[in-house]
Amino acid sequence: MTFVFVKRNAKVQLFFDTQVKRRKIACVTVLVLLMVAAGGSASAQVKLSTDTLQCNIIGFSAGLQMPLGGSNSQDLKGGGMKDLYDGPYVNFALEWMYKFRSGWLLTGDGDLWFNSDNLLSRVERMGGIYNHRGQLVSIGGVDGVVLAQNRGLAARVGVGRILRVLPKDPNSGILLKLSGGWFMQKTVFTQDMNEDEIPQISGNYAKLYDHLRNGILLTESIGFIYMSNYRTYVNVKLTFELSQCLSWSSRPYIIDNLMGLNGKDNSTYLDHMAAVRLTWMFPITGRTSYDYYYY
Repeated sequence: MTFVFVKRNAKVQLFFDTQVKRRKIACVTVLVLLMVAAGGSASAQVKLSTDTLQCNIIGFSAGLQMPLGGSNSQDLKGGGMKDLYDGPYVNFALEWMYKFRSGWLLTGDGDLWFNSDNLLSRVERMGGIYNHRGQLVSIGGVDGVVLAQNRGLAARVGVGRILRVLPKDPNSGILLKLSGGWFMQKTVFTQDMNEDEIPQISGNYAKLYDHLRNGILLTESIGFIYMSNYRTYVNVKLTFELSQCLSWSSRPYIIDNLMGLNGKDNSTYLDHMAAVRLTWMFPITGRTSYDYYYY
């Protein structure tokens, strides 16, 4: 009986010894897997500094735009944007970019710029419709309240390049861009809705004084772009731009006493503008290197 009891105890001890060995083997296996995983993570962190993002990017920007001066082909006085409108102008834009892994960019953007009641020398320009007090008289015989402000639109396409300066972020760096396209600008007259109508600047009559011009522009940009390697919304760029705007009058008849115009404006205008804008960007396809190696 004693022999059997001892034998059974030996079997029980052997069973527990086997379980302990299995647990040790399991622990060693888990430890090895963790070391392999750690090695893989280290590899991903290294590749994070060399891999880049290729994707479409949509951006919304806001900034300030300032006319710097210009010239015209007939030496007309007061014809440039700086002479027509007081600055700076508020600028809003919708932007698109396609970023290649090499850092090159294809770009497109649409701009809107404006300011409030900023037409300069309006009485001198439109003296024929102002009274001796410098007011516009409405149909009801009272002085009308009129705002005269500029509006501008532009559409551009271009190319750019990101020059990497951060050692562990290949998607960020100095941004260089060259773009060109079409633009227009004009004066918009807004009457106080509480006043009687002012026919002198209503309907087609406003076209005599609105200085509507269309043309082409070339824009050079330099700035800094930051794109996060993680799934966050910290994707921004800050740029400084210089634009050269070549334009022509789009109206068959212009009245501007300051410029000496009472007919067709045949001059060609070259205006220079500077702008500073901040853009909030949203990548809509593709993955960052962090996402690529961890997901």
